[in-house]
Amino acid sequence: QVQLVESGGGLVQAGGSLSLSCTASGSIFSINAMGWYRQAPGKQRELVARIFSGGGTYYADSVKGRFTISRDNAKNLVYLQMNSLKPEDTAVYYCNANVVRTDYLPLDAWGQGTLVTVSS
Repeated sequence: QVQLVESGGGLVQAGGSLSLSCTASGSIFSINAMGWYRQAPGKQRELVARIFSGGGTYYADSVKGRFTISRDNAKNLVYLQMNSLKPEDTAVYYCNANVVRTDYLPLDAWGQGTLVTVSS
């Protein structure tokens, strides 16, 4: 079993900041990429940011310059610092991890989601 648990969502005014964190635990041998996705009401889930085990990152154009993803490989943690938030950032944010389990099988693991609401 592999679990991803997110924390840090909430309500913030436009222009404000929030920080999300996600901890992976369980039968983990290693984790390749970790990332954050989001899903707004009535929309498809979209990739927000991704970070690879070597530290390389990817950001959606809509969040470049405002969001920063980072990770602590030793603790299987991934963070998302969100600055200059806009109402259109309102969504449920999901943590994702490309895990290699202790039985060496791959697993695409997801957290339960945390709601971020940005008021105008």
